[in-house]
Amino acid sequence: MRVVLAEDLFLLRDGLRTLLTAHGFEVVAAVETGPELERALVEQRPDVAVVDVRLPPTQTDEGLRAALSARREIPGLPVLVLSQHVEQLYARELLADGAGGVGYLLKDRVFNADQFIDAVRRVAAGGTAMDPEVIAKLVARRTTPLQRLTERENDVLALMAEGRSNAAIAQQLVVSEGAVSKHIASIFGKLDLTTSEDTNRRVLAVLEYLRSS
Repeated sequence: MRVVLAEDLFLLRDGLRTLLTAHGFEVVAAVETGPELERALVEQRPDVAVVDVRLPPTQTDEGLRAALSARREIPGLPVLVLSQHVEQLYARELLADGAGGVGYLLKDRVFNADQFIDAVRRVAAGGTAMDPEVIAKLVARRTTPLQRLTERENDVLALMAEGRSNAAIAQQLVVSEGAVSKHIASIFGKLDLTTSEDTNRRVLAVLEYLRSS
């Protein structure tokens, strides 16, 4: 079974290559950067890729993005992510495409060789190998800026989205224009909309409301 391995730390990369080889895998490429990984996956078309999320040159999500790019060119390419971090956005994309085997393990929660090798084989066979902690983080409800607003602030923002002026909002809610102005200022603060000559905070707040509706 042919494997492409991506890990930027030499000792860990060499240790994984030795472990995989000892269990009958052929490591056809062991790389340390995102561009090298994408090139190796496309050229080698391995049975499975074992990929760290954070690789040079950006040390952010280079490894996962390279794997996703390769999967778009090679649908169904099995990918096992092995990382210290849960990169939610790209992990969701990896799981959502529904093509081929996928896995996501956290390095500090792989406790023995059998657990790791079993995960590699399962993903290579088209199955899944997901750490429960990764699943918990991926399915956890993410807090949106709008969830910070009070019920009255939501009412004000909804009327702003209808194009109402402060005076019209005050009339609709039977409050003073001053109270409406205070609610709007609070909305801007909770949505992290700072004063700028280049932006209209009222428009940006309404756009945020419409995106979440």
